[in-house]
Amino acid sequence: MRFAFTDEQLMFRDAVADLLANECPPEKVRWAWTDDEGRDPKLWAALAEMGVIGLTAPEAAGGLGMDEIDLLPILTEAGRAALPAPLLETTAVVIPLLAESAPAAMAEAWLPRLADGSAIATIALEGQRLVPDAHIADLLVAERDGSLFAVPADALRCTRQSSVDGARRLFTVDWDTADAECIVAGEAAAAAIALAFDRGAVAAAAELIGMAERMIAMTVEYVVARQQFGVPIGSFQAVKHHLADAELKVSFARPMVWNAAYALATGEPDRDRSVSMAKCFASDAAEVVARKALQCHGAIGYTTEHDLHFWLKRSWALAASWGDALWHRRRVAALLLD
Repeated sequence: MRFAFTDEQLMFRDAVADLLANECPPEKVRWAWTDDEGRDPKLWAALAEMGVIGLTAPEAAGGLGMDEIDLLPILTEAGRAALPAPLLETTAVVIPLLAESAPAAMAEAWLPRLADGSAIATIALEGQRLVPDAHIADLLVAERDGSLFAVPADALRCTRQSSVDGARRLFTVDWDTADAECIVAGEAAAAAIALAFDRGAVAAAAELIGMAERMIAMTVEYVVARQQFGVPIGSFQAVKHHLADAELKVSFARPMVWNAAYALATGEPDRDRSVSMAKCFASDAAEVVARKALQCHGAIGYTTEHDLHFWLKRSWALAASWGDALWHRRRVAALLLD
């Protein structure tokens, strides 16, 4: 068995990385903090044209019919760019959920629109009080009383809430069951909800890996350029130790996330444990990297004028989303002791 990405997967990743480098530089993330909607339709359209948005949609619906392994490098690049767009919610969670669990008529109505980027989706599972990007979503997939519902945008009542990450818009959402259509209920709903949560957790972990890698790269660049006593501060042993600690945490977390994506794509029986270990390791790694990056940057790292804070705050937000590290540790303990 070959435990490595294929050449095609790596080429797709590199193409997406080039697109994001050109279309989503730090200036675009800064713009997203202050713009009314904080989302660039042209960037979303460019991702859709490349096939990124519809990557997990069936080919019959205009997608690429790929799985979590194929999506993993793309999400890592999205994290590296601090992409201000609901790729996680739409592509990693909602599209495969609708493809697997929705009635045929609902899937036929929504999947082609989601795959080609003309519609955006987000998700609200019970226990997750805040909903990302509800203000621009055409469709909300929401859990209520053990069932999953599809709620159109015109039936939503959204109230914006504060967020540590100004480019990640969060809302509380209210809606009436009479305005929604049931996707799945009963035992099938419980299985679909559990799988959706695991997909969201692994997608968040993948983005956290990309963010951590970007923060390390930014810090290396800074400590090479910044001088004290006539030499780069990167030559100081203490700074080297900070960066080594950061890289070590990411190096341990990265294969855990790959393993979780493999478990999701292949239906491994220990999927829950793999997912929780991945999210726990990735959250811890991002926290350590953020702390070390801030330490090495010094006072300038605390300012909003420096780009570092975009990745710091996104990593804090995602580490707390889809179950924080403590929640996932407890989940692993419960699974091992069951």
